[in-house]
Formats: sequence, C-alpha cells, structure tokens
Amino acid sequence: LARTSPTIYDVLIAFFGGLAGILATSSRQKGNVIPGVAISTALMPPLCTAGYGLATLQFSFFFGAFYLFIINTVFIALATLITTRLLKFPFKHLLEKKDEIKAKRIVWVITLITVLPSIYLGYDIVQQNKFIASANRFIENEAVFPNDYLLKKHIDTKHKTITLIYGGQYIEVAQINLLRNKLPNYNIDTAALKIQQGFAY
Repeated sequence: LARTSPTIYDVLIAFFGGLAGILATSSRQKGNVIPGVAISTALMPPLCTAGYGLATLQFSFFFGAFYLFIINTVFIALATLITTRLLKFPFKHLLEKKDEIKAKRIVWVITLITVLPSIYLGYDIVQQNKFIASANRFIENEAVFPNDYLLKKHIDTKHKTITLIYGGQYIEVAQINLLRNKLPNYNIDTAALKIQQGFAY
C-alpha cells in the first residue's frame, strides 16, 4: 500500500539514492554495494507491487506502483547525470548543436512530467493528515457527552465525513446541532458530522 500512492517525498528519496549510487561508483574505492542497495530498495519493491496488482487485477495498485517505479528510474538517472556533469566526466557531444539542445529539453520535460503528479499527491496527503489531526482534536475536545461513551469513530478523508458511534444516554438533536456548530473552530466546517447511537437507555 505504501508503494501505490507516490509523493514528492519518494522523488527526493529516489534522487538522493541515485546521488549516493553515483558518488560511490565514481570514488576511488569503487564498489557496487551502495548502487545495489539504491536499486534494490528503489526499483524492486514497486515492480513487485505492480506485478501483484496486475496478477490480482487491482489496477490502482498496478498504476500507482508503476508510477513509483518510473519516478525512481527517472530521478536515479537524473542524479547520475547531474553528478557526472558536476564532476566533469568526459561525455560525447552530438554532432549538431540543435540536437544537444533538443536532448536537454527532452530530459527536463520528462523530469517535469514525472514530478508534477507526485507534488499533487504529496499535497493531497498533507491535506488529509491535517484533516485527520483537526478531526481528532475536535472529537477529543468537543464530542464529549455526559452519560455517553464513544464506542467507535471513523474519519473519512475522501468524503470529508466524521462518524461517531455512542452508547449510553440518548443524545438529543439540539445537542448534535450544537456540536456541529463547533466544526468551524477546528477548520473542518466542510466536514459532515454523523452521530450514530449504538444502544441507548
């Protein structure tokens, strides 16, 4: 599941993994341990997850994991490219100057296309976490009724709903409405508050 919704953090992990790999390869004590670790941690798990998604026909798993694989591939390659240029490694020039400019543009376009969705997904995860934190504060501070016990809570970040299931004394509609009016104090006024009463006396 952790490899089905990549974010900007995965981009940074891939980039610094690639950086570690190329620095290890370009050092005097050449070794393949660090590049091997970078590849095995960055490339194999998403491919395995993509294979699982394909085998079980869960295409959200497949596309999410395969996108993470693409992120890792592109940014490991980008880190390698930048490092080799900074260390002034010899490289072949294309015959035509315009072909070199075109090649550079292709590299940056691919990088941009790869990174943009991950920024959006990262922002979305941050917003979801903010919603969960605010909802939990609201439940702890406000959703307390005398002679009632909170049996279960469910916070749905996708549909922006907070479901609370109570047991104990019957909760009046006026009390529930009063509780709903306190949602804006926690910046979750767009959330729908659902009160369910498991059993009452």
